[in-house]
Amino acid sequence: MRTRIVRRVVAGVAAIGLAVAMAACGGDDGKTEAPTAAGVDGVDDGAALTLWTRAPLELQAKALVDAYNKSHKNQVALTIVPNDDYVAKVGAAAGSGQLPDLFAADIVYVPNWTKAGLFSDLTDSIAKLPYADKINRGHLQAGTFEGKKYVMPFVLDLSVIFWNKKLYKEAGLDPEKGPTTLDEFKQQALAVQKLNSKDVHGTYFGGNCGGCNVFTWFPMVWASGEEVMNPEGTKSLLNGPAAQKVYSTWRDLQAAGAIAPGAKDETGATWVAAFQEGKIGVMPYPATLLSTASKTVDVGVTAIPGVSGGGSTFVGGDGVGISKDSKKTQQAWNFLTWLMSDKAQVDVLAANNSSVSRTDFADNQYAAKDPRMVTINKVAADPASKTPVSVNFQQAYNAPGSPWVTMLRDQVYGDAGALEKDNQALTQVLGQ
Repeated sequence: MRTRIVRRVVAGVAAIGLAVAMAACGGDDGKTEAPTAAGVDGVDDGAALTLWTRAPLELQAKALVDAYNKSHKNQVALTIVPNDDYVAKVGAAAGSGQLPDLFAADIVYVPNWTKAGLFSDLTDSIAKLPYADKINRGHLQAGTFEGKKYVMPFVLDLSVIFWNKKLYKEAGLDPEKGPTTLDEFKQQALAVQKLNSKDVHGTYFGGNCGGCNVFTWFPMVWASGEEVMNPEGTKSLLNGPAAQKVYSTWRDLQAAGAIAPGAKDETGATWVAAFQEGKIGVMPYPATLLSTASKTVDVGVTAIPGVSGGGSTFVGGDGVGISKDSKKTQQAWNFLTWLMSDKAQVDVLAANNSSVSRTDFADNQYAAKDPRMVTINKVAADPASKTPVSVNFQQAYNAPGSPWVTMLRDQVYGDAGALEKDNQALTQVLGQ
């Protein structure tokens, strides 16, 4: 179970090697037709619809589809595709004009697929929704190409700070107060390290995992009021003052022995295991694993802080849209509008400890039972929380041996003076 759950988290920002190649399968260069008739909610007339999603989202996808099918004449047939096979399957279907009516996509490679023209244009339909301004803006922005919107949020995957309240109390820290600045994060991790307890360490991170650290380090930069890329996603800004503070914080923790052994070679497969075993004091963590971690640890939750405060999160997960090949766009739109309703967001997702995709549902009845879920939902709506957009995101950040992996390893373990060179290498890949 743990391996599957960890794969789900890393998949939110994981390597997808064929994403750029999808442009060759394009279709209409993003100019497919939008659903146009039958009102804002589309058509529910008993149509048979098809939906594809990646295996990491199986639990949420099945729950959503089951709830929709029980309450609608339209019926959605769900296909779960192994994560490693998903891009190839979508690419083959796109090239032959056989995409399903609806399909989900990892939000970091949505820009490739919108540019390739795989989704129908939803711009006008989204604009007519009375709650359009309440939909998670990060996913909408990631699915926007040349001013047109192509995807809606499917499942959110957020990064936050988790801390072990038991270890905090033993270290003389306030177990109810997590870090509010990067310096506090370092100080609290060092305090736990000073317990000198067997196999217990201050913190942990994926030292050889590009996806893990875009997911957890980018928010530290955003919370500080700085950006990681230019608006076009073609130039790296990861040599700025806030980024340098992030690097020095982790380098200091490494020098002090406060990062658990194994981090240097951690590729993401066991990234969260040590915290779940009660061996880590504080670390950036996937919010989707709160219920899992809480089975073994008394967990505190807060936003990922910046240099002088603030809070942010990486708004990851998957978006979903209507394919260019669908002949049932009105019926497919009915599913997407239902997906944004309280019946889906609150009664399905929130009821199962998943984050909601509408800001006006953040304080729902299920989240109210656990203040930590309210914190998670609110940080997702914070203006400092973002979804980075770049057509070449995969090659620049997530791929094994990417320039981002080289940069973060240099900054924590190697030549910190290589920052400018490494940042230029990132820009070169982003701008290809």
